[in-house]
Amino acid sequence: MKILFLVGSLRRESLNGAAAASAAEMLPGGVEPTWFGRLDQLPHFDPDVEETNLPEAAQRLRGMVEEAAGVVICCPEYAHGASGVMKMTLEWLVGGTEMAAKPTMLVNVSTSNGGGLRAQRWLEETLTVMGVDVRPERVSVAAAARKVSGGRLVDEAALADLRGALDGFLTYVGSLGVGKDAVDLLY
Repeated sequence: MKILFLVGSLRRESLNGAAAASAAEMLPGGVEPTWFGRLDQLPHFDPDVEETNLPEAAQRLRGMVEEAAGVVICCPEYAHGASGVMKMTLEWLVGGTEMAAKPTMLVNVSTSNGGGLRAQRWLEETLTVMGVDVRPERVSVAAAARKVSGGRLVDEAALADLRGALDGFLTYVGSLGVGKDAVDLLY
């Protein structure tokens, strides 16, 4: 079973990248983390290009979403919404069918005391319009500058929240019959 991680930050030492790396390390045996990579590999969204000649990076993104049993989006908050690269990524996905009913977990990490909750609400609304199965298992980490070190979450409470949400998410994904044997080994 594959879980695709999409990180909506281009920062080299991204707090959301640290959360994604921490979550990937928590996956049980038999569950493989997959990564699209930096979202700036995607060109600016252009509906004319999408209709006539879908760029290779967008084709690769759609293929990875199709292969994944679930998606974990780790995204910072910018101007009370999701980052621009995450919005553009979703624009490349909205024209396809790969995200339809795809179980998706939201993780938002922020240096602010709000923990990225506005970005989380923005993502939930956008993904719901796209027909995505946005799961109630989600994580918001506030004041995260003190909770990340060495590219990983180190705060025990944040790690416990992430583990609990991820366990619930994987249990749900496993109940759909995609990679169920791998998830059943753990639970």
